[in-house]
Amino acid sequence: MLAETVCSAVAAAGLGIAAVTAYRKRFLTATRIAAYALVPAGLVLTGAVAWVARTAFSPTAWAGFAVLGLAWVLFMTTRAVERRRGTRKERAAGSPETVAGHARPAVGGSTGAGRAAPAPAQDKKQSGGDDDFSDIEAILKKHGI
Repeated sequence: MLAETVCSAVAAAGLGIAAVTAYRKRFLTATRIAAYALVPAGLVLTGAVAWVARTAFSPTAWAGFAVLGLAWVLFMTTRAVERRRGTRKERAAGSPETVAGHARPAVGGSTGAGRAAPAPAQDKKQSGGDDDFSDIEAILKKHGI
């Protein structure tokens, strides 16, 4: 009940400001102010304010928002893991040692032994080859451009 009263007062004040603005011959601005002032009144009349007030103080609604947040976190986590691993097509096309052109470490841990050889593009770059755009070409090829 308090929210509806506040919204009605804001609408009335906005319409008063719009009237003063129109009196000063600034009709376009007055029309815009009147439009903004009528939004809270419209929200009260449609029942949206009462729905928001019920939702804001409802533990069930907050539990629902928590579940939606958890679903979003899980979705984003799976997307990040999938991007790190590469797409299914890249995994199917690549050998077990390489995925998406990157060398995978051995199962044994972080030691250098047992790692796959670096990609040929990295060899050219380290040997001081003339192909400075090999990284850019690889990215363009990956995206099919």
